[in-house]
Amino acid sequence: MDAADLGELVVRRVRQSEAEAHADADADALIAIDSVAAEGDEERAASIRRWCRQGLVVVAEGPSGPLGYCVTEYTFFEQGFVTLLMVSPSARGTGVGGRLLDAAVASCATPKLFTSTNVSNLPMQRLLQRAGWEPVGLLHGLDEGDPELFFRCRTRTGTTDL
Repeated sequence: MDAADLGELVVRRVRQSEAEAHADADADALIAIDSVAAEGDEERAASIRRWCRQGLVVVAEGPSGPLGYCVTEYTFFEQGFVTLLMVSPSARGTGVGGRLLDAAVASCATPKLFTSTNVSNLPMQRLLQRAGWEPVGLLHGLDEGDPELFFRCRTRTGTTDL
């Protein structure tokens, strides 16, 4: 997939229903593109299923199926928090991550929106910087030897119009 293909990209909230069939089908597809869950991490797979059933997931789809997803929760000091942004390895660097971040910002139900990434995750840091997010803190001790860098979306706080 190249950047020109993004015109066919659809970003939507995961379908949630009483029968949970739609959410489960979406979860199966997301587990298949998640580089951690696809390698057999059952905890990640269970989280994806839970997030889908709770309606917390926005998915980016191309003609061939899901290319990435984003989870936004409201448990971080009662503010929006992008818990996870995952782009299929084959779609990285094509703009999918940016579209998912845009969707998280547009749908955030609180005045502030945060996220975090490991200091070692330079691609995510570059994506956040390009999208206008600002670093707001560093936390040691979550992943030994790889501190967590926290970011805030400037457009949610009114400090910068992007």
